[in-house]
Amino acid sequence: MTRVAVIGAGSWGTAMAGLLAASADEVTLWARSAEAAESITSKHVNPRHLSGYALPINVRGTSSLEKAADGADAVVMAVPSAYLRATTRSLAPFVSPDAKALVLTKGMEPRTHELMHQVVADELGDASRIAALSGPNHAEEVCQGVVSAAVIASEDADCAKWFQRLITRPSFRAYVSDDAIGLGCCGAVKNVVAIACGIGAGLEIGDNSLALLMTRGIAEIGRVVATLGGNPMTCMGLAGMGDLVVTCTSRHSRNRSFGVALASGETLEGYEARTHMVVEGARACVAVSELAEERGVEVPITSAVNAILYQGMPIAEAIDTLLMRPPHEEFYGMDDAPTDRA
Repeated sequence: MTRVAVIGAGSWGTAMAGLLAASADEVTLWARSAEAAESITSKHVNPRHLSGYALPINVRGTSSLEKAADGADAVVMAVPSAYLRATTRSLAPFVSPDAKALVLTKGMEPRTHELMHQVVADELGDASRIAALSGPNHAEEVCQGVVSAAVIASEDADCAKWFQRLITRPSFRAYVSDDAIGLGCCGAVKNVVAIACGIGAGLEIGDNSLALLMTRGIAEIGRVVATLGGNPMTCMGLAGMGDLVVTCTSRHSRNRSFGVALASGETLEGYEARTHMVVEGARACVAVSELAEERGVEVPITSAVNAILYQGMPIAEAIDTLLMRPPHEEFYGMDDAPTDRA
């Protein structure tokens, strides 16, 4: 009997619980709210996220981390990045030392500059049992059985393949990788680029300009990946270009839709209060900007978004800072140490 605990009952955690229910015997979905947990158990519906989606009958809810982890062969972490360390730390005493962990959260922790799978490894111990999943897979479509795909990366090949067998369906293809660093970087920085693309869409800058932002965004992600020791080729796959495209273009993308709202004058606080969703790119741009300054990495799009959100820079001025940069080699910084080229 396979038991899986999904920690975090947001949209992606809810969709993943439904996906896992097809192969796991029991899936426990942890929600902060006791009311939401009761609804998941008794009505098979998450009242706050994907409320039109009927969860399989072998998914039950709980608001107790201890009950969620009890007897679990694997834990799946799906809480927002700002809460991941604290939640994992609280969960750790109840997780079996043999249980594997799959991290769905995307981001980079401020100050430590750790990626999300590294945060979980810090708190649970034994990095070889930790894997991370990323790809172009909006929860709203995954729960409907729309054909989707993702990459599962771990430093331990058996761990990645274990989760691959657990998750793969005809409508959900899971590939494996050993580049957890590259996968994590892609997941963090692409959200920042999506905010920039949302701003551009809100200002109606045109398709050419949006394509420019996305492709220069991939180059920016590649420099961060190379700096942290990942494989820049990961940027060309599902966790990189695949996730970037869907996040920068989809109506389901909260980072893109926040950028559109920002262009019309809405604040980050106002957007999150209105939508009840966390804009992960707004957090990631702080950590990535810190890392870039520390390591001497060029991240102009991230720097521009960070300046708009936290330094009071007008959007028009931030756009000018990007357009005034002299262009040089297209893929600099991906295959060697950071340089001072613009």
